Amino acid sequence: MSSDGWDRSAFRDRVQVTLDDHLDRMATRLSPLGDDAAALLDEARAVVSGGKRFRAAFCYWGFRAVQPGGEDEAAVLRAAAALELLHASALAHDDLMDDSDTRRGRPATHRGFASAHARDGLPGDAEDYGAAAAILLGDLLLSWSDELLRRCGLPEQRVGAALDLFDQCRTEVIAGQFLDVSVQARGRADVDTAMQVLRYKSAKYSIERPLHIGAALAGADAATLAALTAYGLPVGEAFQLRDDLLGVFGDPDTTGKPAGDDLVEGKRTVLVALALEAAPAEDARRLDAALGTDLGTEQVAELRGIIQRSGAQARVEAMITELADDARSALEQAPIDDHARAVLGELAAAATQRSV
Repeated sequence: MSSDGWDRSAFRDRVQVTLDDHLDRMATRLSPLGDDAAALLDEARAVVSGGKRFRAAFCYWGFRAVQPGGEDEAAVLRAAAALELLHASALAHDDLMDDSDTRRGRPATHRGFASAHARDGLPGDAEDYGAAAAILLGDLLLSWSDELLRRCGLPEQRVGAALDLFDQCRTEVIAGQFLDVSVQARGRADVDTAMQVLRYKSAKYSIERPLHIGAALAGADAATLAALTAYGLPVGEAFQLRDDLLGVFGDPDTTGKPAGDDLVEGKRTVLVALALEAAPAEDARRLDAALGTDLGTEQVAELRGIIQRSGAQARVEAMITELADDARSALEQAPIDDHARAVLGELAAAATQRSV
C-alpha cells in the first residue's frame, strides 16, 4: 500500500484479471485450431503474467489525472491492460533479436518452443521453429493489444483519440527497435545516438505514451498532454537508464537474467557509450572488443570494473537524478488532479529507483 492510499499490488492483480479475461475470450476464438494454437495461447498467458505493470499504471493514472472519479473503472483497466499486451509483444520480439535465453526467470519464448520441438523429436530445425513461434506470438499480442484498447468500452470519440496516440507509440517503438538493431550491427554508438535509441525504443513507449493514451481516453486537451510529456519523458529516460545499469550490475536472483546480460548481448547503451568515451584507451579497447561475446563470470566482473573506473556508472546515476528532478518539477506544475499527482510522483520514484 502506498502512502496516498493506492494499493499497487491490488492494481497489478486487477490488471492480471483483465488480461486473463481477454485471453479467455481469445481461447474460445482459437479453440477450433487445436493443440498448436493452444500451445501458443499458453505461452501468451505465461508472458503476460507478472511484471511491474508500469505501462498499465501510467495509462491508468494518466486517465485519473484528467478524470479523478471512479466511473468507467473496468473500461479504464481494459485500456491500461492493452499497454501490457503491447509490452509483451515487444519482449517476445526483443528476446529473439537479442538471442536472450531467459525472461523473468523462465525460458524466453523462442527458447521454450525450440526446446519443445527438440523434445518432441520433430523434423526440421528447432531454432527456426522457436524463432517463428516468437515472431508469431509477438504479432498476435500486438493485434490483441489494439483490439483490447479499441473495444475497452469508453466513448468512441475518446477511444479514437487514444488510438491515434497508440499508433504513434507503436511506430516509435518499432522504429526505435530498428535503430537499436542498426547500432548493434555497426558495433558503435556515441552518447547522443544511444540516447536517441533509449528515447524511442523505451522511454516514450514505457511512460510518456501510456500517460498520453490514458489522458486522451479521459478527454485531455493539448495543454494537458504537453504537461504530461514534460513529466513523463524524463521519467521514461531515467527508467531506461536504470534498466541499463541493472543490465550490467543487477543481481540475477532479482532481475531474472544472467549477470552482465547486456554485456553478453553487446548492447550499445548510454552506459557503455559513456564508458568507452571516458575509459583509458586500453580499457576502452578491451570493453569494446568483449561486447557481444560469450563472457564468463570473471570477464563480466572485469568489464564491470572498467565501467565503474571510467566514471560511467556514476554519471548515469547523476543523469537519473537530474531527470527525476526535472520530472518532479514538471509534475508540480501540471494542471491535473492532486491525488493523481501524488500517485504519479510515487510511480516516478518506483520506476527510477528500482532494483529489478
